[in-house]
Amino acid sequence: MSNYHLAEINMAKMKGVDINDPIMKEFVDNLDTVNTLAEESEGFVWRLKDDSDNATNLNPYNDEQIIINVSVWKNIETLEHYMYKTFHSDFLRRRKEWFQKFGKAHTAMWWVPKGHIPTLKEAIEKLDYLQQNGPSELVFDLRNKYPMPVNV
Repeated sequence: MSNYHLAEINMAKMKGVDINDPIMKEFVDNLDTVNTLAEESEGFVWRLKDDSDNATNLNPYNDEQIIINVSVWKNIETLEHYMYKTFHSDFLRRRKEWFQKFGKAHTAMWWVPKGHIPTLKEAIEKLDYLQQNGPSELVFDLRNKYPMPVNV
């Protein structure tokens, strides 16, 4: 039995000037479906959202073109199942229609004690750390995964 869950942040820079740009319409029209699917997925624990039930109004980088997502999952496997084996995967495949190529790491994952809900500030700091230092046991990405800490 593990005492840890997996937290993740991902960010994307939109092709549109902001979330209301017509180029973003299909993406926005499906946000609720994709978010509900996440919440109903096996292994889902929590996701960052505001009063509109999503996180698109949060603007930690002071850039209307950047959107972020922060969530917590039971483990890497349940997150990957949601990402690659559900309707969400259609949106991953089509991300170039809505989002620009982002030079730095745009997804970061880290282990948190069970019950810990990461703050937006914590998630941004993890992503910044990964961008500056590369993957490690502290924070990692989908290509360089680190195992859940072992309980002593």
